[in-house]
Amino acid sequence: MKIFAETERLILREILPTDIDGMFELHSDPEVHRFLGNKTVKNKEETNDLINFVRKQYIDFGIGRWAIIEKNTNNFIGWTGLELVTEPINNHKNYYDLGYRLIRKYWGQGIATESAVASLKYAFEKLKTDEVFARADSENIGSDKVLKKVGLKLIETFDLDGIKHNWYKIDGNDYDKTKPNR
Repeated sequence: MKIFAETERLILREILPTDIDGMFELHSDPEVHRFLGNKTVKNKEETNDLINFVRKQYIDFGIGRWAIIEKNTNNFIGWTGLELVTEPINNHKNYYDLGYRLIRKYWGQGIATESAVASLKYAFEKLKTDEVFARADSENIGSDKVLKKVGLKLIETFDLDGIKHNWYKIDGNDYDKTKPNR
């Protein structure tokens, strides 16, 4: 099991097949998927497919979303991290996308922000990337706040599958400027 990062409260490690129950709880919740096209999983077989997709990204690209594990309980509470997006989205491809998704009972505790900060540190200090992007449904006020808080800037809005989305970016210079505040 590979651990990519740790924070005061969290272990950020590879997603494992044994995370299936937590991943199912996360991805079967319609409220979690409210701003994600309402594409919940229906069963553990679909959940296993998601886990295999992420694990294939580790092999193909050396990066993929990470499990968020609460240190004091060892509970799976969601995922975070970077994904190398190879298909065009908003006229961009082959870029690192910052994302996070939490089981609902963990919302509002600063976990998305804490894990996003660790993900950006990994992107700029370990991967030495020049920039990281993120996107969120324009009505997702929670994600908007998190992305701005960790230093991403709203660049534009765009249409994705008929839904207005916000497009965010942070580059290495902006990361270096905000790093002391982390």
